[in-house]
Amino acid sequence: MGSKNTSNPVGVVGAGSFGTAIANLLAENCDRVILYVRDSKKAKSISKSGISADQQLSEKVEITNNLEDIGEKCNVIFPVVPSANFREMIKQLSPFLKPYHILIHGTKGFDLQPSESKKVTPSNVKTMSEVIKEESSVVRVGCLAGPNLAKEIADKMPAATVIASQFEEVVSVGSELLKNDRFLIYGSSDLLGTELCGILKNSVAVGAGMLSGLNLGENARALFISRGLVEMINLGKELGGNVGAFLGLAGVGDLIATCGSSLSRNFTVGNKLAQGLSVKKIIDSMEEVAEGIKTIDIVHHLSKFYGIRSVINEMLYKIIHDHLSVKDAQVLLMKMPFRQEVEFLD
Repeated sequence: MGSKNTSNPVGVVGAGSFGTAIANLLAENCDRVILYVRDSKKAKSISKSGISADQQLSEKVEITNNLEDIGEKCNVIFPVVPSANFREMIKQLSPFLKPYHILIHGTKGFDLQPSESKKVTPSNVKTMSEVIKEESSVVRVGCLAGPNLAKEIADKMPAATVIASQFEEVVSVGSELLKNDRFLIYGSSDLLGTELCGILKNSVAVGAGMLSGLNLGENARALFISRGLVEMINLGKELGGNVGAFLGLAGVGDLIATCGSSLSRNFTVGNKLAQGLSVKKIIDSMEEVAEGIKTIDIVHHLSKFYGIRSVINEMLYKIIHDHLSVKDAQVLLMKMPFRQEVEFLD
């Protein structure tokens, strides 16, 4: 496939597995891609070896350790960094951003800001698109969401993603840059709902990994995923998302992929919890961030704030914080009195 965009290089911030996969996808349609690597030693190593996150980089991808290169040279930027580092990264990038920039992030996590009351409420929990708008002059913001397991994308296996934005131009530009014969792009105007899909599925994926680790079978996994989806939708609606997003590729699609694959970091966390490892040991052993643990904590507090029953998330929270055993949690879940199966369509 020939180059579609030759006027400016396209920027990617974050050289983890997904950021690297996105950079290589962009290189199929663009003459130049600039990949920002935060650590200077790592940047030099990647430049020398041409390998990032165990992926061979396209010759069209150049490495930088300078955020100014990204802001000054690229009109379209894909930030793909962990949620814990996202706000600080945008603050550092912000001096080089102008209203004409388009930012399409690929981060599936919440930004949590400390409050005077030390409570977690909707006022101090933000999505990444909200962080971009708060910390920069950028107006045209979008996100990537869907079943996007980085290794499969890197291995050139078929996949698809949703690009969501309130601006049709963002969806159009993002699609033009990323779409190819094995990577489909769907568009959505529900930015918030699409972001929430990618975030809220993290905790369900941790739970699915636990079920797998306990060898409880496919019936249990299907039960867990479907009930997890209901909890995602109930909280997502309170946070301002639309039900439709959760029933599409960014919701059900991503949920299915991450709840059944060892390629999912959150699934892996749950699997290791079922084996008896502590959260600290699991996190310390992982090369990349799994957003699920943080998501479980935030969902716990938001569910209490809105008065929502989030039975699955509550069990996961107790496993992590109250030393409830995974096996005991499974027994308790099976005793829970679920009433009407689907309530969000009423």
